[in-house]
Amino acid sequence: MRAVNVAVLGATGAVGRELLQNMEERQFPVKSLKVLASPRSAGKRVVFNNREHTVEAVGADQFEGVDLAFFAAGGEVSRQWAPTAVAAGCTVIDNSSAFRMDPHVPLVVPEVNMAAAQGHQGIIANPNCSTIILCVALKPIYDYAGIERVVVSTYQAVSGAGYAAMEELEAQTKAYARGEAIEAQVLPVKGLPKHYPIAGNIIPQVDVPGEQGYTREEWKMILETQKIFADSTMRITATTVRVPVMRSHCVSINVETKVKLTAEDCRRLISSAPGLKLVDDLEAQSYPMPLDTSGKDLVWVGRIREDTSLESGLNLWAVGDQIRKGAALNAVQIGENLIAGMR
Repeated sequence: MRAVNVAVLGATGAVGRELLQNMEERQFPVKSLKVLASPRSAGKRVVFNNREHTVEAVGADQFEGVDLAFFAAGGEVSRQWAPTAVAAGCTVIDNSSAFRMDPHVPLVVPEVNMAAAQGHQGIIANPNCSTIILCVALKPIYDYAGIERVVVSTYQAVSGAGYAAMEELEAQTKAYARGEAIEAQVLPVKGLPKHYPIAGNIIPQVDVPGEQGYTREEWKMILETQKIFADSTMRITATTVRVPVMRSHCVSINVETKVKLTAEDCRRLISSAPGLKLVDDLEAQSYPMPLDTSGKDLVWVGRIREDTSLESGLNLWAVGDQIRKGAALNAVQIGENLIAGMR
């Protein structure tokens, strides 16, 4: 695999730091590295391959000579700087929602639709974290039996809302244990007028309100999944929920297939599919949980059983670290596949 010049925009954030860690762990072929962020983060230092790098403020000339740029700084930043990077000859793998539903931008999960990236025009979008976990779990079922309909409910860790939400869960948990008043300033959405405690609580809202009573997060899961599978006929409905877990998202999946699958058929497919780990033995109390999957690369799947209310239905429980596979790792895997295809 040839070495390339790499930039990471948003290098001081949770996903940016995870990107650097993933690249280091996987020995990503970095010829040179630029770490970029907003002007207020310029001058900070990050470590990659045992070497300190000084964070530079993103600017119009920062992408000259860069082959591949990972963007992890939010939609507004991506919309501003991705065209500049592409104009400089750089390929952008963007972790924000800015370009996901653009018909000219591939939306890619390597285990599902890496071939879609072949026609990219300079930008490749990384899907929503919960969407990635869902799609990796659905892929072997879709290929073998087809899918008519999916009903998905998420149990999303606070890390999906950033460091501030993680810090708030920790502070609230300590206050709750001491019998003190709990302050809430972040969840469900920091920019909204009302906030609720997450310690000892569940909040049935992830992201801002969208159309028809759904949140934007729920629409992301619906529309992105259809785009990733290139199947607008797949019917999907979603409910996304924030739970008092620090890291790793859980997804409850009810899937109606075109061809009937038994639970054992499904276990066989899951056990041999890339990106998945089967953990499914209810009698032995063995099933995927956030504490086990945090810091891990695979999506774990268990609680597989036939839906007794449908002729061809299954229930599954999928859990994955949304900062790794749900964000940073997925982007790094896209980069690895792009580089492998370079001549």
